[in-house]
Formats: sequence, structure tokens, C-alpha cells
Amino acid sequence: MDGKVKLLIAVGASITANCQPCLKTAVSQAESAGVESRDIHEAIAIGRIVRRGAIGKMDRFASAVTGKNVENSDECPFGSTKEEVEEWVQQDDQCGCTQ
Repeated sequence: MDGKVKLLIAVGASITANCQPCLKTAVSQAESAGVESRDIHEAIAIGRIVRRGAIGKMDRFASAVTGKNVENSDECPFGSTKEEVEEWVQQDDQCGCTQ
């Protein structure tokens, strides 16, 4: 497999994993390697399709585990208020993902 294909896989995998630093690096490296913009966008689209499928399966699994339909729900299953969620989102480095 050539390097450009590997970089496109990295782009799609980054989208699927929701890893912003990974995507930034993969796109930058792909561009530097001469990968065409349309190919990068196609890899992103494929990653989104895979991610969407995984999200749907996880929602169905969470619904089965909890006995409550969590698909397409804006309600937090843990009972957090909108304000609590917004406060949590504003905190720095919740997952250790920042560079």
C-alpha cells in the first residue's frame, strides 16, 4: 500500500475516532504528500459514514443496556442539567486529548 493511501486511511480513521489532533496531522501530511483535496474530502466522507453507523449501533446498545430509548434524545441519561453539561464542556482537557 502506498503512502498516500495510508494517509487517506489516517484521515478517515481520524474522523471515525473523533480525534481532532489526529485529523489535523493526517490532513497536513496528506497535503504535503501531494494528495488531492477531493481525495481528502472523500476520505472524510467515508469516515463520517463509518462513524454514523457506529453511533447508531452504540445508541441501540445503550438503549438495550439501560432499558430506555436514548436514540435521537437530547435528554442526558444521567440527569445532568443543560447548565451542568455546558460547564463540563467548558472545562479544559476532559479526555486528555489536547496537544
